[in-house]
Amino acid sequence: MKVIFTADVRGRGKRGEVKNVPDGYAQNYLIKRGLAKAATKANMHTLERVAANEQAAYETEKAEAEKVKAELEKDGTVVNFKSKAGTDARLFGSISSKKVVDGLEQQYGIKVDKRKLNLPEPIKSLGYVNVPVKLFKGVEATIRVHITEQD
Repeated sequence: MKVIFTADVRGRGKRGEVKNVPDGYAQNYLIKRGLAKAATKANMHTLERVAANEQAAYETEKAEAEKVKAELEKDGTVVNFKSKAGTDARLFGSISSKKVVDGLEQQYGIKVDKRKLNLPEPIKSLGYVNVPVKLFKGVEATIRVHITEQD
């Protein structure tokens, strides 16, 4: 019997796949538990539509990430912070990923999720720092952060 998997079933198939499985297994286990549905003409058509919608959403999200990347990597896009520092250019406190994201939104109106920043530890020194950010699968950008001493 041909079925369309509606959920991942270990050892059998992934969500959205169409496979042949034994009739009893399909009817008594997969379909009964909602893990699959019969691969009728109507269900196949629905699967194609859902796949097309998911692909369109993926393409839209990727295009949006490319647009944000272009904004972030413009020459004029530098997130500026003023902070108190000691004589050896070390900050009193630090600049965390949350502060970088907030500064980016306040100064340029660009929203980025702080979990997408690749900042292993907070910034603790004056100067320029490049912070990598993963916007989307295969789309990575760099946020330039400039920290100056507060007067």
